[in-house]
Amino acid sequence: MTDSAGAADVVTLGEALIRLYPPHGWTLEQAAAWYVSVAGTEANVAVALARLGRRACWISRLPRNPLGRRVVGALAAAGVDVSRVVWAEEGRVGLYFTETGITPEDVQVWYDRGQSSFAGLAPEAIRWDGLESFELMHFTGITPGLGEGPLQTVEAAVTEARARGLRVSLDVNYRARLWAPERAREVLKRLFAGRVDLLICSRKDAAVVFGLDGDERALRGLQEAMGARVVVLTRGAEGAVAWDGQRQLAAGAYRGEIVDRIGRGDAFAAGLLDGYLAGDLERGLQQGCALAAMAQARWGDLLLISREELNALLTGGPRDRR
Repeated sequence: MTDSAGAADVVTLGEALIRLYPPHGWTLEQAAAWYVSVAGTEANVAVALARLGRRACWISRLPRNPLGRRVVGALAAAGVDVSRVVWAEEGRVGLYFTETGITPEDVQVWYDRGQSSFAGLAPEAIRWDGLESFELMHFTGITPGLGEGPLQTVEAAVTEARARGLRVSLDVNYRARLWAPERAREVLKRLFAGRVDLLICSRKDAAVVFGLDGDERALRGLQEAMGARVVVLTRGAEGAVAWDGQRQLAAGAYRGEIVDRIGRGDAFAAGLLDGYLAGDLERGLQQGCALAAMAQARWGDLLLISREELNALLTGGPRDRR
């Protein structure tokens, strides 16, 4: 297969946060110092794609202050186009805090994102012109759960994307702290049903949000509920499976040390999208599983990866196909 870097463009829309976390083995209450990193699901996806050589753009709303500039600086340094970020004179950058428990899988998360600048985002503030230069727009189920402004903006963005010929991808990414499963299902179906090309959903979210248990039932049930052309179900240590209406594909997870599990789902989405845009869904699944393993083996949310590193793991890395 030829290298697909730069062959297509992706634009994402979502909130950025500042993550604060103590050194491993320390609690937030005890630690004298915390690590600081830029985070945000859609931002994470854009960074990973840019590092793979894709032209990725990220749309958001940030306060015009040092923390807002830190977010933009981190994404720009990774190669992400931040020219469509909306700057605000009010609000703040949301924060979230993490603390590792007995194992890296045992992570406690606390959010402090109230009155963020992003919560005040409105469709009319975004520059939609030129959107047709992109091939795909990527969303997550987090953004419409952040308030009426973000919800209306996602609705407008999906409409603009479809009208301009872009494909649409959605990662369900359910967050129980934002809304109830019934509300999430109702909103996501209203915004995306019949308008999404690629749907990504975890096995857990398929059961909680859509009431679909079992991989086969989840794949076909999600396709029916959302009208997606392709459905991808992530299964943790069992890898991922996809259904395009005609065939089912699967990729195994990669073995490796878990240092920081935050962001591995976003890394999976980036690898999947890269392969999907190249017309190779099977490779996309493999890349997604590989990048997820890489992400959880490193601290921080932004995956600063190269295509050479990814290809090396794909061709020689041990994989768990349990």
